[in-house]
Amino acid sequence: MELVTVNASNLAIYLNLTQAYEAEFSALTKKLPDDEGKFALDTPIEGNVTGYLLYIEGKPAGLAAIANESVDHYEVCDFYVVPVFRQHKVGQRFAHTLFDMMPGLWQSKQIAGADHAIAFWRRAIGSYTNEVFVEDIYHDEYWGDVTRQCFKTTA
Repeated sequence: MELVTVNASNLAIYLNLTQAYEAEFSALTKKLPDDEGKFALDTPIEGNVTGYLLYIEGKPAGLAAIANESVDHYEVCDFYVVPVFRQHKVGQRFAHTLFDMMPGLWQSKQIAGADHAIAFWRRAIGSYTNEVFVEDIYHDEYWGDVTRQCFKTTA
């Protein structure tokens, strides 16, 4: 497992994977592809948002978009693991590696109906924090009511 920060040389790989991510959630978001079959992205890699690619045995296996909201305060904006790699807790290890890289306050939000994502984040955050996190229903201006987990990581 290797994590790589998204930059100009690998942005195309990240953008390719985002299409699968957007398609997976399209039943919930009601987003449609454009005339070329592409989904618009909700989280561009720019400003305070950094993208990460997960590689397994040299193959792109996942992505994450992490917003640095303020000093030592992070939000998981996008997180995706290609289905064939969703075994042996790869997603959890990916998330834990990100948490280790950026100690501070974190939040993760999941849209209504994304029960599999909610369950994943409860497991991933719970195992990382020894179940020390706060979960609530938060009203997001863009997504409406979302499930949110807030927690702290340390170096």
